[in-house]
Amino acid sequence: MQGKLYANDLFPIGTIDHRISSSLAEHMGRSIYGGIYDPDNPLSDSEGFRKDVIKAVRELNVPMIRYPGGNFVSSYHWEDGIGPKKQRPQKVDLAWQSIESNQFGLDEFMKWTEKAHSSAMMAVNLGTRGIEDACNLLEYCNLDTNTYWANKRRENGHAAPYHIKTWCLGNEMDAPWQIGHKTAHEYGELVNETAKAMRSLDPQIETVVCGSSNEHTPIFGKWETEVLDECYDNVDYISMHQYYELPSKGTMHHIAKSIRMDRFINSVVALCDAVKATKKSSKSLNISFDEWNVWYHSNEHDKNIKPWQQAPHRLEDVYNFEDALLIGSSLITLLKHVDRVKIACFAQLVNVIAPILTTETGLIKQTIFYPLRDVAKYGYGETLQTSVQSPTYKAPEFGDVNYLDSVIIKNGEGAYTIFAVNRSETETMDLNVNINDNQTLHETSHQSYSCSNPDFKNTAEQSVTEEIVEDTNGITLKPFSWNVITFQA
Repeated sequence: MQGKLYANDLFPIGTIDHRISSSLAEHMGRSIYGGIYDPDNPLSDSEGFRKDVIKAVRELNVPMIRYPGGNFVSSYHWEDGIGPKKQRPQKVDLAWQSIESNQFGLDEFMKWTEKAHSSAMMAVNLGTRGIEDACNLLEYCNLDTNTYWANKRRENGHAAPYHIKTWCLGNEMDAPWQIGHKTAHEYGELVNETAKAMRSLDPQIETVVCGSSNEHTPIFGKWETEVLDECYDNVDYISMHQYYELPSKGTMHHIAKSIRMDRFINSVVALCDAVKATKKSSKSLNISFDEWNVWYHSNEHDKNIKPWQQAPHRLEDVYNFEDALLIGSSLITLLKHVDRVKIACFAQLVNVIAPILTTETGLIKQTIFYPLRDVAKYGYGETLQTSVQSPTYKAPEFGDVNYLDSVIIKNGEGAYTIFAVNRSETETMDLNVNINDNQTLHETSHQSYSCSNPDFKNTAEQSVTEEIVEDTNGITLKPFSWNVITFQA
């Protein structure tokens, strides 16, 4: 089987914002307690942070982490998680019907992100709280004034402000399951006033308004239009969320679901631009795709979770190899939309639908770990418009689907990276690459991640890792593989 790629430096899509490789850490299940923070575990440091988790997160090169949620944020009182730990109240978490000890809070998170070589994307509670609380939190985090909350941060041992740049104004406020769910008009007005007040405190911040909680909600489109009509001039991004469900239509349909992501992005861009045109604005609203992943493996297990536990095993999906290829294709899709998608948060980071699973004695890098790591490492520079040609197959919902999914990145002068998925379960693919009308390029590396069993899962006992390929007679993509190929002129 043969595939062809064509690209030219003269036709870039846009510059890649490194925040496209961001993630989410929510107070949910064992994401924080038993994952990031586990003070009684011998693998943790003196501050209770799992050292092996920090090492793995550094390997993923996650530039920004959204916190503290997620649904959790919509009933969370952030001030419960600051100050002396013995004085912090233990409370119920309404979102996940769990017990929140508040032993890990904002200051611990900021210290942990520093150790993990990352940064914070902070979410404010617009479910049960509002403008005043959002401003109090911003003051605590970013201001250097002689005022109550800035001084409280100093009292808690943090003299310098955190200078958090990116702020999420609530979470999935369209959703009936959200604590403090609102109509589009109510939420749009609240966001507009909250964004104005926050920016009056710190003009350097960016704000993210909640788009629809998923593309299948009956008010998708209408929600975006009505919300943005209220707040368009005072926000910087609109959020998108998408999770891929049980692959009931087979492997070949499942690994093509990135096509659904592509259509979703196009729809949201069109909705934003329609509001822009209506308002006769010169500003284009960009996208924060701040929740996306595969989520279905844990569904049956989670039906039996008893409420009001501390850090139960919730949403601990164990991913297989077909999930890894879908994640790879989804990353390719995000890279193809860097002109408008500036932020993307893989949800989540540790234990909860995550690339990293911890045990008492170590951790497992799931199958999905490797495509995420590769794009964070090699996905910098400019995305080039990439023409992809290959044989196709028929898939429910999507029709004719290319066996080859790929994009070409220009990393710098004469340096390029190709990300490529061969969706065929049985056939290799000979890949012909034409950049700048057959410019002479020398392949410098080819990393391949492949497995003949779509249901293979990485465990403590066995795992599939990437291998180095020596392409002596042209580029060959193994069946059912994720590939990273670099070139130098």
